[in-house]
Parts: sequence; structure tokens; C-alpha cells
Amino acid sequence: MSDQFTLSAAVLQTLRDIVGEDKVRLDAESLDTYGKDWTKVHVPKPSAIVFPKTVEQVQAIVRLANEHELALVPSGGRTGLSGGAVAAYGEIVVAFDAMNQISDFNPVDRSVVCQAGVITEQLQQFAQEQGLFYPVDFASSGSSQIGGNIGTNAGGIKVIKYGMTREWVAGLKIVTGSGDILDLNNGLAKNNAGYDLRQLFIGAEGTLGFVVEATMRLTRQPSNLTALVLGVPEFSAIMDVLNTFQSDMDLTAFEFFSEKALEKVVTHNDLRRPFETKAEYYALLEFENTHEDTESLAMTLFERCVEEGWVLDGTMSQSIDQLKNLWRLREDISETISQWTPYKNDLSTVVSRVPGFLQEIETIVNKNYPDFEIIWFGHIGDGNVHLNILKPDELDKEIFLEQCNRVSRWIFEIVEKYRGSVSAEHGVGLLKKSYLPYSRSHTEIALMKQVKQVFDPKGIMNPGKIFD
Repeated sequence: MSDQFTLSAAVLQTLRDIVGEDKVRLDAESLDTYGKDWTKVHVPKPSAIVFPKTVEQVQAIVRLANEHELALVPSGGRTGLSGGAVAAYGEIVVAFDAMNQISDFNPVDRSVVCQAGVITEQLQQFAQEQGLFYPVDFASSGSSQIGGNIGTNAGGIKVIKYGMTREWVAGLKIVTGSGDILDLNNGLAKNNAGYDLRQLFIGAEGTLGFVVEATMRLTRQPSNLTALVLGVPEFSAIMDVLNTFQSDMDLTAFEFFSEKALEKVVTHNDLRRPFETKAEYYALLEFENTHEDTESLAMTLFERCVEEGWVLDGTMSQSIDQLKNLWRLREDISETISQWTPYKNDLSTVVSRVPGFLQEIETIVNKNYPDFEIIWFGHIGDGNVHLNILKPDELDKEIFLEQCNRVSRWIFEIVEKYRGSVSAEHGVGLLKKSYLPYSRSHTEIALMKQVKQVFDPKGIMNPGKIFD
């Protein structure tokens, strides 16, 4: 693999011949912008940024990279939190912004074909215009791209009902590390003709090949979504609330956040607290209010939780605007705390083990970070919690990261004990690869490396991500 951060004139000219003169950028601003994601750990140092518009152009770029053994990094909305889209070692960044077309909508199959650069919100709006719904949703839906969502198997706030991105990918078109084009699954609902290679590329972070096109499934629009925000005195009670509501209702979301998270959001945004009573934690439930007795049932379950001491107070949305404002209390957390350069851990275990899991982690964190502010939130309905450690203003970033990395190993030992994941939905990228053995066996990792060799024999596709 070339270590040169400056490409030869011949390679640059070939790239311009492939994508066009104005679709190759070398200026410092573009190299910085497209060479990184939302992480701030690695300095971006790409050698060039290219903007293909067609599958054939992507294929030509990959073949050129094979010929000259040049590393490629895919770039979508660059909203990743694991360093998966960071180009820190002179790689060529393949940015998919120009591949942003939606086509071939099929109302019978409820499917649509998206190029890799289609923005998540763009697909959501398209589905809405057809009277349908694309349910994978998260705070970065206005800038994340479908190719990146597939590469990281993005989850978000509605996994409890709709699952992760994987559930909505009916077919894929891939350019492999060898420069081959694969059409996988052809949108079929049933296809047991051998291995489903499509699933290998979902969540592979562009290390096996680049997603260039996807057939995405859509579903019916939910009706009259309504949210409840409940104040909960202790974390174990959140699980009691979840069990109580899930026993009698189908939820579309079940989120949680801490009082410290709420304080940050309310202080730094034009938002009100949901109610005057302060609680250690808050649960946000969402459901379809489709029948006259649905709201009555929700209130009955709320009152049951209050009687049991699991809930201190609560509020229910009565309009679309109220629904949006309640959701902002949860969805604005990441953006609000970004000013403190948070050290993020994206952890999961099975739902039933979450209380003990979180309690053990919190004990370790409080013991070793007595002077650091800790922000908890997450998709508790699917066992996913986000631990955010905020950097004190006066502390050097490198020292802060060193201290966090040291304690992370103890946290991941707890993850391993609970048979959980060191990366529930953000991917592995550069930031989590040294911790992969806490979630995957040595045999699994060895097999992953063999799969990588099959699809990317020269190791040019997003090298250094997931594992070395």
C-alpha cells in the first residue's frame, strides 16, 4: 500500500478522466471536510477527494486503485461516530454526494431504488409523498446517506418496532474491492438460493466493497403518533415501565435519558422541561394512538406505574408540535453535548440484563471519572445505551482521551461479562477496533479477515477499519 500523501500526476489525470475535471478536489478545505466524520480523534489527511456520478465511474476508480495499490475511503454524510469514514493516511476519499437519485418506485412491492448518496431524510420524504413510510430514523437523518446507513447497519430511535437498516434492504448493488459489480438479492422477499451475500456488506463499513445502489423497502405510515415522557426515580424502574407498557401496547419507540442530559438540552436550546418534577432518569415512549381507547389505556398504564413508585410524573403529547418538542428533548442531546468533545461508548446487551449492566458500568465510571460529567441516554427498548464522558474545558484533549481509553477497557470487560457489544450501532471503524475481541471471538475475527481477503484481495477498501 502506498504511503504517499501526494498522488502522481498520472493517477490524478486518470481520476479526472474518470469523473471529470471538476469532480476531483485537492484544496485544503475539501481534504479536511471530506476526510473526516463526526469523531475528532484522528487528523484527516486524504490525498484527494473524488465525486463519482455513476456505478461505472466507481468501478473505474476501484480498478485504478487496484492497479496502483491505492487506499480508498467511502464518504457519505460523514456523521459517523467511530472513525469509519476518516482518511488519515493519504487515502483517496470516494464521496457519494453526486450519486443521489431515487428511481424505480414500485407501489405493489413497496420498494424504491436509491443511489448510495441519497440522504436519509430524502428517502423519508419520498416515502411520505407516496403515502408510505421509511422507518429508520435518527438525529442525523438530515445529512446521513443511505450508503453510509447500510455500511454501518444504522439503527436509531424506532428499532424496537421496525428493526435496523438491515431489515429494509431488499437488494444491493456493490462494487467489490476487486472492481467487480454484484447485484444482490434483486429485491426478493424470499430467496434461499445459496448464501445471502447482501448481508455481508450490510454493516461492513465499506471494507469489502462500496454500496453504490440499494433497493429499499417501505411500509405503511404510522397513524397519530403520540409520545409520553415519564420521570423515573431510578434506572431499574425504567425496565418496569417498559415491561408494563409492552405487555399491553405496541410501542414504536422507547428511549431514555438522564437528568444531566435533560439539563444540557434545556439550557442550550429553546426548550422547556416536560414537567416541573425532576427525576434521575426519563423515559420517552411513542405509540400509535389509533383507537378511542388507546389513550385511555396509556393513561391507565401510566397510573399503574405511578402507584408502583416507578414513575414520579409524566406528560403526553396532544399535537404534532408537542410530539416534536418532546422528541427534541432526546434527539438534541448529541448535538448539544458535542461542544464538550464527548468520549462516546455505544454499548448493548439483551434488554433483560440492562439494569445490572448499566449499574456495573456506572460504578466503574463514577469511581474513575470523579471529576468528569457523565451523560447517559439511549434506545433502551432494544438494549442499547450511550455513555458520554464530557471533556472538562481546561483539560488537554490528548490527556482526556488517554484517561478515557484506560477506563474503557474495564468497561468492555463488563460488556464481555454480559455477552454484549462494544458497538451497538455506530460501527467499529478506527476507534473501536482494538476492543473488538471483547465482543467477537478470535475465531470470528479470523474468519472476518478471510472474508475481507476474498472480496478485497489487495486491501484497498477502507483499510485499517474494523481490524488491521
